[in-house]
Amino acid sequence: MSLETTEGPEYRIQMTDICKSFGGVHALESVSLNVKRGEIYALVGENGAGKSTLMKILSGATIPDSGEIRIEGKTVHIHNPKMGIDLGVSVIYQELALMPDMSVTENIFIDRINTGMKIINWKQLHGEAKKILKDLGFEKISPSKKAADFSIAYQQIVEICKALSRNSFILVLDEPTAVLSTVETEQLFKLLKKLRDDGVSIIYISHRLKEIFQICDRGTVLRDGKNAGNVTISEIDEHTLVSMMIGRELQNYFPKRTSHIGEVIFEAKNIVRGTVVNDVSFTVHAGEVFGISGLVGAGRTETLMAILGEDKRDGGSIFIKGKEVGIHSPIDALKAGISLLPEDRKTQGVLLELPIMHNITISCLSKLCRIIGVIDGRRERETADRLIKKLRIKIGNPWDPCSSLSGGNQQKVSISKLLGADCAVLFFDEPTRGVDVGAKVEIYNIINEIVTEGYGVVMVSSEMPEIIGMCDRVAVMRNGRITGVLNKDELTEQNLIKYSMEVV
Repeated sequence: MSLETTEGPEYRIQMTDICKSFGGVHALESVSLNVKRGEIYALVGENGAGKSTLMKILSGATIPDSGEIRIEGKTVHIHNPKMGIDLGVSVIYQELALMPDMSVTENIFIDRINTGMKIINWKQLHGEAKKILKDLGFEKISPSKKAADFSIAYQQIVEICKALSRNSFILVLDEPTAVLSTVETEQLFKLLKKLRDDGVSIIYISHRLKEIFQICDRGTVLRDGKNAGNVTISEIDEHTLVSMMIGRELQNYFPKRTSHIGEVIFEAKNIVRGTVVNDVSFTVHAGEVFGISGLVGAGRTETLMAILGEDKRDGGSIFIKGKEVGIHSPIDALKAGISLLPEDRKTQGVLLELPIMHNITISCLSKLCRIIGVIDGRRERETADRLIKKLRIKIGNPWDPCSSLSGGNQQKVSISKLLGADCAVLFFDEPTRGVDVGAKVEIYNIINEIVTEGYGVVMVSSEMPEIIGMCDRVAVMRNGRITGVLNKDELTEQNLIKYSMEVV
């Protein structure tokens, strides 16, 4: 299958001097990029650098204030996403846009079956869907099954098939591997390389810099809505790329911490939940970052949910400072002194449309009341201001909605909510997912400060360098069980992989 168009200009996409402002704030200032046919082009930068705005302009979801867009050498004016699709542009977002209860075929050809036709030749459509999937090497995906029956990785393949069915020759992928396992990521990369060889132009957005160097040919770096440079990926290193993104030298991803490990303040003993969590036991000390590692599906998040009472346990006990506590719900966990930074920031970590201040204080409102049910506004503001200062949250006004903040600052708000609850043990599930490298370092510094104050932190992370760089001890899980607990001097990628795959 080849999507190569007839010979044309050197660049398939030319975006020149693109400017866009929102309420007086410059989101993009004279940004330009040029993407060739048949290449994978990286678009990198910190949260708030302008990547999403630029791609929304290319797709037609946002109209620029000024600038020029050329596709195949012709100047185009893209006023809505339908026009973008008609011009060959498709965006595959991190939050997939599939209809889960519809079949794979229906999702791929949603445009065709949504035209009001009274008679649809399903046999023909299933055949066409099957051919597209086979051409891409994914004949295992049955066109007649519901999209919801497949893994996130396969659903992403269906999204790509939908784009190809529209004859799109420009694909924009936004954080495509955020929820994929290592094996699934390799499958996706194999597909993207095939599409590149077939002449498709791919714009690849990711905070995972290792992936940028693994798959991309060239790229543009954005910083504060401006071009920070255009690069050939093979000619630079990760250190240079990070410096371009943040505008300064980044000395150490993982700030050093002098650990003062105290007494055991938390113990999970023989936790069981169905077949996904099997006899899991571990302890956490005051002043310690305890990591939980493992491949996707190993049971890490499920273990946290069982401990915190989000999911019903079938067995096991939980102890805080040596005393057994009964936890049957997240409220019980909070009262016992345990709180969670959830994996999905946007749907579970913060309330996007509520003011920043209310997001910060929502976990400790009972402490801010003068009388029953009446919140002391002054005390609430003082609490919010104290935590904003402590976590160095960059805001305009505490009454602004949380959605106005960058991803990194939203994550800090979510952390501040935990600190406001005065819990002794903090569970962090993928604490740096979806935030840029600069914000990651800030979050690492916050975690270091928290444990220095005597908190115990349990950190689940899919990124092995993060686990190695931040944790004092690590439990490695596989198939719902802990296969080994590694001390600081034993933390290497080789050991983590061995225990996660049980090659020991």
